[in-house]
Amino acid sequence: MPNHKSGEPDSAAKRRRNAAHGVSRGSVAGNSPAPKGRKKRPSQKALTLIPISLSAEIRPGDSLADALFPSARLRAGDILIVKHKIVSKSEGHIVDLDTIHPSDESITWAKQYALDARIIELALRESRSVIRRKNGVLITETHHGFLCANSGVDVSNVDGGRHAILLPEDPDRSAANLRRAIKQRTGLSIPVIITDSFGRPWREGLTEFAIGIAGMKALRDDRGRRDPDGYQLKASVEAIADELACAAGLVCGKLNRTPACIVRGFRYEPGAGTAQALLRPAAADLFR
Repeated sequence: MPNHKSGEPDSAAKRRRNAAHGVSRGSVAGNSPAPKGRKKRPSQKALTLIPISLSAEIRPGDSLADALFPSARLRAGDILIVKHKIVSKSEGHIVDLDTIHPSDESITWAKQYALDARIIELALRESRSVIRRKNGVLITETHHGFLCANSGVDVSNVDGGRHAILLPEDPDRSAANLRRAIKQRTGLSIPVIITDSFGRPWREGLTEFAIGIAGMKALRDDRGRRDPDGYQLKASVEAIADELACAAGLVCGKLNRTPACIVRGFRYEPGAGTAQALLRPAAADLFR
């Protein structure tokens, strides 16, 4: 039976949708041909993950470069991974919960599930749209385009619940600013990735995601290369920045005052990468 919107058979339309779902934004899903004539990539050597601990709290207006670099010893080729909370704190994205006056809608929802209505109200304010609201879980799309619980609003590791931390206004810009400050202090052009912990559909537990990137490409496009058996890859676009964020999460943790990490030995692709390149456009999203 034909697809009434496109005039093509349903099976053909389905194949096109599935192909679009198999790759991510930034590789241009669906209508971008696989690059030809690519050489085999050099093998990846061992990686080193170096945690950066802080003894003092970051306050609004503090320089992250000044705070991090008494402890960090960077080399050319390193990548700096930074958890977003110290970025948000330094940029002043902190909200006193006593100043939040929840709407009737937020109060009703919060009472039903024994939640803090102020957090719900903040999450709605920080959202572009509400994706799901069920069983006490609020999944939103933030103004940045991230899909996550409560728009990323968080009260952990702040001051015991009196204030909430919001996501940076523009995490890519924050990463670029930190990268620039590092170069001024060290002379090194080091890629910077800012991360946050998100849940995932169909999977339990949290994992780290890249929400801000500067100095490297977020995706590695292996389409057109051949696997060891000679098969040419058709849809292999790897979310390198997210994978590096997860690796850093293993050494940063949640409770040990280690908000940053150096990744050493990874073969990244320099370039004007952004976290926005990791967001799948709604037209290719089969699950929203």
